[in-house]
Amino acid sequence: MRTKGLARRVLAVAACSALSACVTLPPNSPRSPQDPWESWNRGVYKFNDKLDRAIFKPVAKGYVRVMPHPIRTGVSNFFSNLEMPTVMINDALQAKFRAAGADLGRLLLNTTLGIGGILDPASSAGLDRNHEDFGLTLGHWGVHAGPFVELPLLGPSDCRDLPGRVVDNYTNPRQYISNNYVRYGLWLPALVDARAALLPLDETIQHAFDPYAFVRDAYLARRAYQITGKSPDEQLIDPDADMSPAPGGRSIATPPPAAPPAPAAPPPSAAPPGQTESPPPN
Repeated sequence: MRTKGLARRVLAVAACSALSACVTLPPNSPRSPQDPWESWNRGVYKFNDKLDRAIFKPVAKGYVRVMPHPIRTGVSNFFSNLEMPTVMINDALQAKFRAAGADLGRLLLNTTLGIGGILDPASSAGLDRNHEDFGLTLGHWGVHAGPFVELPLLGPSDCRDLPGRVVDNYTNPRQYISNNYVRYGLWLPALVDARAALLPLDETIQHAFDPYAFVRDAYLARRAYQITGKSPDEQLIDPDADMSPAPGGRSIATPPPAAPPAPAAPPPSAAPPGQTESPPPN
């Protein structure tokens, strides 16, 4: 009960901080139609970024520095194996029954021969790892993503993925562990492992002109690609057509150039190429 009360107080502080964190938009910044709550979202992003720099990022760096790579790989494999029931259920909900069967094989093989998922013999056996969740299932059946939203502590999301996260929480085996110490004890290393996996992206985000817009657009593009297999602005073009750069930097198909006009016939008095006209006879 104490753990639940502490978690509630932390969420309350985060919500209050986010409410007071609304910021003004940068001058002359383009407005994204998928981000109507940008002022609020930027405030929450600023709060999350400060919290990350103060706590999560240093902890993740220390974890990477102290733990050997094989142990970190085993931790990642373990938590990935815990998510396989969620992946299997959403495979089935999307009518991807072959993928669901393959993920069931991954779960059984890694849980038994892989010592609870610490090892990954399923990948060596040719069973690829799939990534599915309820937000992707809704998108698969045509539910629109809706506006982008930055969540306190949880980071980027949208109005379709937000309820999807709630559903996915109930398909994860951790939800059904009765011992709260074990449940939250698994939650903390999972959070550290997830943050450590994002460390290679920190430098790219920091060097972005607008880190918030970079993270937002990257999140939306990734989710769209996971559903459709192509980025939101990807266009179908003729691969055999010539490509020329468009004003915005993207390539567009252009029609083949017209055939050059045939050279005009030389006048009768013209000399052949390479020769000069001979002077007329006296």
